[in-house]
Amino acid sequence: MRKNGLKAQKLINYFKHLPLSLLSLLVYRLPSRKLKVIGVTGTDGKTTTVHLLYHILQEAGRPVAMISTVCAKIKEEEIDTGFHVTSPNPWLLQKLIKAMVKQKIEYLVLEVTSHGLDQFRDWGINYEIGILTNITHEHLDYHQTYENYLKTKVKLLKKSKIAVINRDDTSYQAVSYLLNQSKKNHFPRIVTYGIKNKSDFMPENFKFKTNLPGEYNQYNCLAAIAASISLGIPPQTVKAAISSFAGVTGRMEEIREGQDFRVIVDFAHTPNALEQVLRTLREQLEKGRKLIVVFGAAGRRDRAKRPLMGKVAGQLADFVIITAEDPRTEEVTDICQQIALGCEEVGGKYEIIPERQKAIERAIVDLAKTGDIVVICGKGHERSMCFGKTEYPWSDQEAVRKALRRVLQVSPASPASKATKEVS
Repeated sequence: MRKNGLKAQKLINYFKHLPLSLLSLLVYRLPSRKLKVIGVTGTDGKTTTVHLLYHILQEAGRPVAMISTVCAKIKEEEIDTGFHVTSPNPWLLQKLIKAMVKQKIEYLVLEVTSHGLDQFRDWGINYEIGILTNITHEHLDYHQTYENYLKTKVKLLKKSKIAVINRDDTSYQAVSYLLNQSKKNHFPRIVTYGIKNKSDFMPENFKFKTNLPGEYNQYNCLAAIAASISLGIPPQTVKAAISSFAGVTGRMEEIREGQDFRVIVDFAHTPNALEQVLRTLREQLEKGRKLIVVFGAAGRRDRAKRPLMGKVAGQLADFVIITAEDPRTEEVTDICQQIALGCEEVGGKYEIIPERQKAIERAIVDLAKTGDIVVICGKGHERSMCFGKTEYPWSDQEAVRKALRRVLQVSPASPASKATKEVS
């Protein structure tokens, strides 16, 4: 059954997606040839690394554009790239790149997914630099096996002149092996970064300061540093840009409305990302205070990760609230129960509240006390939630502010209320 599914997907990729990509290249006349493209892929950390690198190049005075999960940026223009899209379809991608060329852009920082690589969405782009942040448990609903997932990610590096790789990631040896199998004329120059294993770029040999919390953001900074230096950006410019970078919407984004506890919104939606976020916040927690996490898992996606995420949450959080996160055509309660199995395995305290607004309000209004930390994971920057086959407007940030108004008893006519009307 699995082999048949992979064969069918391969046929679709070659006979549907590839021809569409080739046609888009012909229509827009291979615009990426006039740019230096830096591609960023990996399970976690892609978006932050893209925004960091974009910020560094901007600070260095380089004409740069960006396409990420959050948005596309061409000079002063910011373009929404879709509800749940990382790599745009080839038509939109080539159209955006063509617009960049017209605006005299010289560099493009592009977030690249495994789906986009497998479906030839970036076909025809030769990368100056390819960055691989890490490879952990995700998207096995599509790739079927970890090996297939890894091989797909490595495609980006094989199309790059320089491959920037995380030396500490568990995938490093396998990635190095696959790159060594490349044809000699396609073998990229490898640049490594890391904290634990000896690498080209480490905090020891390239000291920097960042406002971004957690060890995982140290890795994101090092990836951006390795790419920037490889592009010839002066080290002092890179360090100054890293220190001034404010962060990305929906990535460890703190919501403050005057409450005496902290509320964080983060995009973490894989076991590894959830673990990194919870470990980081637990280190910041004062003695005797609680860490409360609200999250779910997407329907019609990698089901194997659900109990793994439940286990991580049960181990690292004091209380877990399991809720909806794009259930699509699956039953929300079924998804929640699968996550709960992981919580139960480690004896974690949890509650299932399928309606996400009520789950957030339960955490913020009923449970959070002075000095506690509440973290809402899984949606981050996204502005919709999928039920069935329909996208409905949704914002975790607005849902949080609505809950905080209840805590703080803010008048509906107040400025804070006016800014948060969207979510009911």
